[in-house]
Amino acid sequence: MSYDIADPKRLRRMLKLMRNWGDHLQLSVFHCELSPDEIIRIETEITSVINHSEDQVLIIYLGPAEGRAESSMKACGRPLLVHGREATVV
Repeated sequence: MSYDIADPKRLRRMLKLMRNWGDHLQLSVFHCELSPDEIIRIETEITSVINHSEDQVLIIYLGPAEGRAESSMKACGRPLLVHGREATVV
């Protein structure tokens, strides 16, 4: 996911929202592994944060996490570190 948010207050809200869903790769770029239900939930949350006439959020589907997702991304310079999703029992 990538976003361009025009207002600093909404930008901070979007950053906080996205940190709950994925790995922060660069500025406004996040790598998220989402189920179809989670995509619907995050779209609902995004809709409540953005101004639809000023902001833009791109959701880019790279395929299933265990499929071609990692092979679809290439890094020049520092390698892309994709963290696996795992549960932590407290």
